[in-house]
Amino acid sequence: MDEQVLKKLKNKLEHEKRDLEERIDNYLNQEDLMEGSVGELNSFDETHPGDQGTELFEREKDMTLYHRDKQQLEEVNHALEKIDAGTYGICEETGKEIPVERLKAVPTARTVVSEAE
Repeated sequence: MDEQVLKKLKNKLEHEKRDLEERIDNYLNQEDLMEGSVGELNSFDETHPGDQGTELFEREKDMTLYHRDKQQLEEVNHALEKIDAGTYGICEETGKEIPVERLKAVPTARTVVSEAE
């Protein structure tokens, strides 16, 4: 792989890593994200059931986004480790070179796209 292309892909991955880490930190700093206010959902107060449903939906949505970002961060870290090891761009299943176009579109790609897909 061309060194300049590899450098651009590494920069893209490092930028994505910083963005993901910042978002994950923001999720963790939300008071109600990590079930900080779940007790409110269990109480019998004068809160309208629709409001409780909305609150629960928002919390579940945030948790889903948090877990998705954590998983993506793992993929980005894996790709950066492969760059450092000199194995980036090599299919983990076939050992073939992953096309640069695929890596530009999906820098965390681990495999080539088979013709059957």
